[in-house]
Amino acid sequence: MNFSLYIAKRYLFTKSSNNAINIITIIAAVGVFAGAFSLFIVLSGFSGLKDFSLTFSNEFDPDLKVFPSSGKTISISEAEKQNLYKIEGISASSEVVEERVFLDYRSKNHTAFIKGVDAYYRKVNNIDSSLVYGNWLTESDFQVVAGNGITRLLSLSAFDYTHLLEIMVPRPGKGQVSVPTDAFNKEGVVVTGIYSVNEELDSKYIFANIDFARNLLELEENEVSAIEIKLAPGADPETVTSEIKKILSQDVSVKNRAQLNETLYKMLNTENLAVYLIFTLVLIIALFNVVGSIIMVILDKRENIRTLYSLGATENAIKNIFFMQGALMTIVGGFIGLLFALILVYLQLQFDLVMITPSLAYPVKIKAENIILVLVTIGILGMAASYIAASRSKKALQA
Repeated sequence: MNFSLYIAKRYLFTKSSNNAINIITIIAAVGVFAGAFSLFIVLSGFSGLKDFSLTFSNEFDPDLKVFPSSGKTISISEAEKQNLYKIEGISASSEVVEERVFLDYRSKNHTAFIKGVDAYYRKVNNIDSSLVYGNWLTESDFQVVAGNGITRLLSLSAFDYTHLLEIMVPRPGKGQVSVPTDAFNKEGVVVTGIYSVNEELDSKYIFANIDFARNLLELEENEVSAIEIKLAPGADPETVTSEIKKILSQDVSVKNRAQLNETLYKMLNTENLAVYLIFTLVLIIALFNVVGSIIMVILDKRENIRTLYSLGATENAIKNIFFMQGALMTIVGGFIGLLFALILVYLQLQFDLVMITPSLAYPVKIKAENIILVLVTIGILGMAASYIAASRSKKALQA
C-alpha cells in the first residue's frame, strides 16, 4: 500500500487523543455529506420540474414544424405533399391553418387564435389526450374545440346549439371599407370539446377543421400556415429538415420542439445553472471545514511529522499524507451523502412522500448526469481544499 495513503487512512479513521480534533473532523465530514446530499436533491428536483414543465409543450408541439420564411402561408402542391410523405424519418405530417380571431359569446368577447387542423393532426400531436370534456372534431365544419381558459373567460357551454360561439376575422384585401360588417368574415360554431394543457395555451387556441378555417380566412385549398411533423424513432432531425427544404419550392423555415419553445428552454437551463452555482457555493463554504480539520490535524501531529521526516519521508510524501486524508474525507462523505440522496429521491418516486397537491406528487428524476455532476463537483472542490490545507505541512516541519 502507498505509504502516504496508509498514514492518511490511519489519521482519518483512528480516534485522536485530542477530542476537539475529533469533533472538528466529524463536523467537516457531516458538512461534505450535507453538501453532496443537498446538491443532488436539488438537481433531481429541478430535473423533475423541468420534465414536468416540458410535458405541456410535448403534448402541443410537434417534433418539427415548417413555417414560411416570409408571409403567412405556404403554397404546397399535391406532388410536394406526396414527396414529403416519402421522406425517410417522417412518421406522420399534418397541415394546419392558423390565424388570430375575435370570439364573441353572449356579449362576452376574447381575442384568440383559430387553428384549423386536418384528420392527421392527432397522429402528430397528443392534444386530444388533453380533452377534459366532450369530443374531438368530427367531419362537421361548424364545430370547435376550445381551451379551458377560453371557456372560463367567455362562460362558454359545450354543445350549446341555442347560443353559438361567433368567430370573426378581418377579411383580406386592401382599400377602404364603407360598411363595417363587410370588414369581417363571421361564422357561428358549436363547442364540442374542451381541452386543458396549461394556462397560456388554454386561453390562446381554438381548434377547427382545416376546411372551415380556410373558408373563414379565404385561403386557397393548397395554402397552409404550417406543416407539423412527427419523426419516426431514431430519425435525425437535421437530415429530415434538409430533405424538407429540398422538396418544397417555397423558402421555408423548419424548427424543432426546442426552437419552438426557445424562451422556455433558455429559462429552464438558466434556472438550472443558477441553482447549481448557488448550491456549489454552499458546498464550498462547507469544505472550509475540511481545510480547518486538516490544519488542526497537522498542528496536532507536528511531532509525528518530524519523526517521519527524520526517518526519511520527503516533504512531498508528508504533504501527500494530509492531501489524501482530506481527499478521503471528501470522497467518503460525498459518496455517503449521494447514496442517501439517491435513496430519498427513489422513495419519492415510489411512494410520493412530498405532495404539491393531494393528487400531484412533487416531480423528481434520477439522472446519470446529475450523479456524475455531483461526484465531479465534490471531487474537484474537495481536492482543491485538501491541497490548500496540506500545504501547511511544510510549515510544521519548519516550526
